[in-house]
Amino acid sequence: MNTKSCYDRILGIVCSVFDAYSAVLITPDTTGRGFAVAGSFSLGDQVNTGAQFIPGKGLVGWILSNQAPMLVNDFDTRQYHLGYYVNNEESKIKAFMGVSLKNGTGALCLDSKRQYSFSGKDQKILQLFADLVYEVQSSSCLAEERVNLGRHYNCLQLVYGLRKRHKNWTKFLEQFLGLMAETSGFGYCSFASRDEAGNNYYIEDETQPLSQEEPKAIPYGSGLVGWVFKNGKPVFSSASDSGAQSSPLYGKTTAHPGFQSVVCLPLTIGRITRGVLVFASETPKEISEELKVFCQMASEHLALFLENLYLRSRLHEAAQQMHLLQQASAPRTTDAAEPEFEFTSSSQEESA
Repeated sequence: MNTKSCYDRILGIVCSVFDAYSAVLITPDTTGRGFAVAGSFSLGDQVNTGAQFIPGKGLVGWILSNQAPMLVNDFDTRQYHLGYYVNNEESKIKAFMGVSLKNGTGALCLDSKRQYSFSGKDQKILQLFADLVYEVQSSSCLAEERVNLGRHYNCLQLVYGLRKRHKNWTKFLEQFLGLMAETSGFGYCSFASRDEAGNNYYIEDETQPLSQEEPKAIPYGSGLVGWVFKNGKPVFSSASDSGAQSSPLYGKTTAHPGFQSVVCLPLTIGRITRGVLVFASETPKEISEELKVFCQMASEHLALFLENLYLRSRLHEAAQQMHLLQQASAPRTTDAAEPEFEFTSSSQEESA
């Protein structure tokens, strides 16, 4: 039985126990800014399952805001407003009772078409049902967290194996970003790297191209990604936190579809932020602590991989310089071997 089915069964029992007209469960919506109907049971079919609630507005909002119970046995629509009915069904309600779920995680509401249907004792019993709903809610969240942790762990295992399967940086990055998008739930992932002079940065690869144009230089410091390059600090931005859309990822130089939730993580190599790993979603997405940890672990793995390329590139440069010196004194000296990897920016061709 899934969580919603469990809610509906509990609400059906609540309605039967109190001989009520409707029982409605309100929990946080997907944006994290408000609350919505998570389940309902009614003797009619007028419950608005898409209703939204803001703490402080209406009877339901008062319960959510104050995390306290409410009992109205002489319901008058001129004074009170429920907000979870359609087609003027609310005008037929004569009594209402509601209690808060623990930790402000929602409200359990009950109403009747008969006046003086509920008592203080009923309210205490309803609170017991609310506590039961909270336990179901907590168990569901815990189970989902365990599933996510398992998925994150499996993804990191796959990422670890990518380096052995792909010795070409471009192919590795393409596979890496695909895994990140699939596992994290963000619709867009990308990797940006700066040029050696630190004047510009480039989008090396992305899961969904924001532009049909060829990759071009983006001024250093532009957009959220530029801010991360400049400050070397991560960004975790969600519309559910502030109620506002995040800033453009790459400034005004590239198309911006209106990302609502963004994670930008700096990759520091040789004490310089040389890359930024980006996760973005066009819909509001909760950035939980376990998701933050996963994104950071993935970025650290990518940073280690890039540092390996960077060090090999430096060794290759040193070998070439040594070769030139040896060639000047002994022209017949054999050439130095090419390295397996080469650290490059998107503005240069890489070696396989």
